[in-house]
Amino acid sequence: MAAIFEGLSSKLQETVNRLRGKGRVTEKDIKDMMRDIRLALLEADVNFKVVKNFIARISERALGQDVLESLTPGQQIIKIVHEGLIELMGGSASKITFSPRPPTTIMMVGLQGSGKTTTSGKLAAMLRKQGKNPLLVACDVYRPAAVKQLQVVGSQLNIPVYAEEGSTDPVAIAAAALRRAAEQQHDLVIIDTAGRLHINEELMDELVNIKAAVAPHEILLVVDAMTGQDAVNVAESFNAKLGIDGIALTKLDGDTRGGAALSVMAVTGKPIKAIGVGEKLGDIEQFFPDRMASRILGMGDVLTLIEKAQEHFDEKKAAELEKKMRTMRFTFGDYLDQMQQIKKMGPLSQVLGMLPGINSKAMQGFDEEQGEKRLVLIEAMINSMTLKERDDPDIINGSRKRRIAAGSGTSVQEVNKLLKDFENIKRMFKMMADGGKMGSKKLKNMRLPF
Repeated sequence: MAAIFEGLSSKLQETVNRLRGKGRVTEKDIKDMMRDIRLALLEADVNFKVVKNFIARISERALGQDVLESLTPGQQIIKIVHEGLIELMGGSASKITFSPRPPTTIMMVGLQGSGKTTTSGKLAAMLRKQGKNPLLVACDVYRPAAVKQLQVVGSQLNIPVYAEEGSTDPVAIAAAALRRAAEQQHDLVIIDTAGRLHINEELMDELVNIKAAVAPHEILLVVDAMTGQDAVNVAESFNAKLGIDGIALTKLDGDTRGGAALSVMAVTGKPIKAIGVGEKLGDIEQFFPDRMASRILGMGDVLTLIEKAQEHFDEKKAAELEKKMRTMRFTFGDYLDQMQQIKKMGPLSQVLGMLPGINSKAMQGFDEEQGEKRLVLIEAMINSMTLKERDDPDIINGSRKRRIAAGSGTSVQEVNKLLKDFENIKRMFKMMADGGKMGSKKLKNMRLPF
C-alpha cells in the first residue's frame, strides 16, 4: 500500500531540510527552494493555478526581512511552508453539521466508481461513534447490485438500510426513508445516490430533484483522490450545478501524489470533511489540514496517533503498561498484547508515518506486506514460548531457542533477533518513561521489530 503523499512528501522534505539548520539564508536560497517546491507540487498533480498562488504567497513571506535577518531563518521558512500548506487545505478542520431538529440528512453524490456506497457506510459508522443512530438509504436504482452492495455494507456494520425493491423512483425512496427515520427515531439519514461514468444533465436533474424533496443539511461530494486533476474538475461541476457543502476524499491511501487533496479545496472553496485511508470499513477519518501538513513535511501526526490508540487500546491495560515500562517489568506477554492492539490501528505504514522523525526517506523501502508477515512471525515465536519464558527471557538458552524456533516454524537466528529487538524496545520504553532523556543519535539507532 502506498503511503499518503509519498512522492510529494519525499521531495518537499528533501527541499526544506536543506535549509533547516542554516544560520544564514540568501534570497537565492529561497528562490531555489521555491522553484523546487513548485516542481514538487506540479509533479504531485496539484492544479497549476493553485501552485502559482501558493508559491506567490509563501515567497512573499519568506523573502521578508524578518525571516532573512532572523537567528534561525531555515526554521522560519519551514514554518512558513507548513502554514501555507495548512491554509491551502482549508486552514481549520470542518466537521459535519447536524440539524438541531433531527433527523440530519446527508446526501452523498459523485461519479460512478468514486467509492460513494462504501463511503456512505464508513461515514455512518464514524458518526455512530459520536452517538448518532444512522439509517442508510439506497437511492441508486440503476447500477446493478448497488442496493445489494449497500445492504451488505450495512449488515457488516450492523446499520439498517432503507431500500424499496423494484422501485425506480429515487426521489420517492428518499422521501419515504425520511418518514421511516422519524418513525424509528433515527437522528441521521445518509442517502447513497446514483452516479454516472461522467457528468450529464440527467444525473444532475435527478440529484436536484432529490435535494428539493429532502432538503439535505449536508451534500457531500465523494471524490476519488487517485483521479488527480479530474477530481478538481468533477468537484467544480458538481458544486456549480448542485451546491455542495463538503468533500469526502476516497482512496487517499493509494495516491502517492496527493494533488487532489491539495487542489480541490483551493479551487472549490469547499472543505474536505472526511478522508478514506484504507479498504476496511473503519478506515475513514475526519480531515485536519494542520495534521496533514505536518505529515507531508515529516513532522508526524501525534494527535491522530493518540486518537487511534485511545480508540483501540484498553485504558486500564495502558495504565498497567506504563507502570511496567517504568519498572522495566515489560514482558513478552505485554509485547504481544501491544502488537495486537497496534494491528487494529490500521496499516503499519500509516501508523509509522504518524511518528515524528519517521519521514518519507526513513519509510522508503518499507514493505507493508513484509512488515505484516514479520508481525505474524513474532506472534508465532512468542506463542511458542512458555509463560515462564515470556516473563523472564533471560532463561531462554540454546535448547529453549531451538524449541521455540521449531514450534513457530522459524530459525534460531530469528529467535535471537527477536530477543535482541525486545531488549532494545525495553530500553527505549525505559528512556521514554524516564522523561524522554534520549539523544537523537540513540533514537535513530533504535530499530523497529518489523
